[in-house]
Amino acid sequence: MSHETRITFGMIVLNGEPFLRYNLRAIYPFAHQIIVAEGASPRATHAATPDGHSIDGTLQALYRFKAEEDPDDKLIIVTAEMCGHPNGFWPGEKDEQSRAYAERATGDWLWQIDVDEFYHPADIERVMAFLHQHPDTTCLCFRAYNFWGGFDYVADGGLFWHRQYQGEPWGRYRRVFRWRPGYVYDSHRPPTIVDERGRNITRRRIYHADAFGVWMYHYYLVFPHQFTRKGAYYQNQPWPRERERLRKNLDLLQEVNISNGLRIMDQYGTQNWLVRFTGQHPQPILDLRADLAAGRITTELRRTDDIERLLADPRYAQMVQAAARREWLRTWRDHYDLSAVVATARAGGAMGA
Repeated sequence: MSHETRITFGMIVLNGEPFLRYNLRAIYPFAHQIIVAEGASPRATHAATPDGHSIDGTLQALYRFKAEEDPDDKLIIVTAEMCGHPNGFWPGEKDEQSRAYAERATGDWLWQIDVDEFYHPADIERVMAFLHQHPDTTCLCFRAYNFWGGFDYVADGGLFWHRQYQGEPWGRYRRVFRWRPGYVYDSHRPPTIVDERGRNITRRRIYHADAFGVWMYHYYLVFPHQFTRKGAYYQNQPWPRERERLRKNLDLLQEVNISNGLRIMDQYGTQNWLVRFTGQHPQPILDLRADLAAGRITTELRRTDDIERLLADPRYAQMVQAAARREWLRTWRDHYDLSAVVATARAGGAMGA
């Protein structure tokens, strides 16, 4: 299948440990290329070296992987200095980094992947088979399990169901794109691809991977350092919804309880909560957890006694049930309101034609 479905994996990363090597190993067998743009944007100086690189050894780990685990020469490492930014920092807010890997892509498909995003290997094969069978696809989106506070808990609720979260219904992530000569990665939020004539082709033939049973496993707030670094990064953005993000993250890192348990995330005024994960993690995450347990790698873990108390509280279950009804109704209302706008616009275009 790999010779028929050539996939370039594109990643931007700053401080990708402890996930990096497990992610690279996971996607390596399926990759035509893996292109990683490492380094910080100007609003991430709090988590970067003076010359704009990771403070946790991510860049060195990339070069180590290149030297020791890349027999087929698939990995391409890109830094800001290589792209004409001598101070080591990438300009903008991730657009330049995403373009840096896209400009070097030679696959037929561009699969955007963050360092904390994982998939079951069998699911990657299913995606490749789907793309081979549906070459008209311009974008494939994924719903996600968003892990919070540890490997056994998932954040759920209105934010993760809302189109505003990732630009697609039910918070789906745009991740796999048709890629051809002349195509350009136009913007990172949300990921948008334009063709050689500047036309947005991202949603021209868009499909949802959950329709054939494939989900993303997103370990976005598992470790304490993710709470602090991501909180500071998003608080530095000029977005009103992210005001006081670091303080909010630190409060939740210290303790989650019945009073804040519906405010796990609150960017759009939604209610969001924790549920226990009962599924099966992808094998690379099982390997990571085994290495953590054996002490082969060391990373601080978040305490979980407060989460366990919260999930065992029958009052919280009732609160979540009521909030889920409200957020479900809001999501569907927003979905149908937008659908009506789109339908009206299309009808107007047809009449004008």
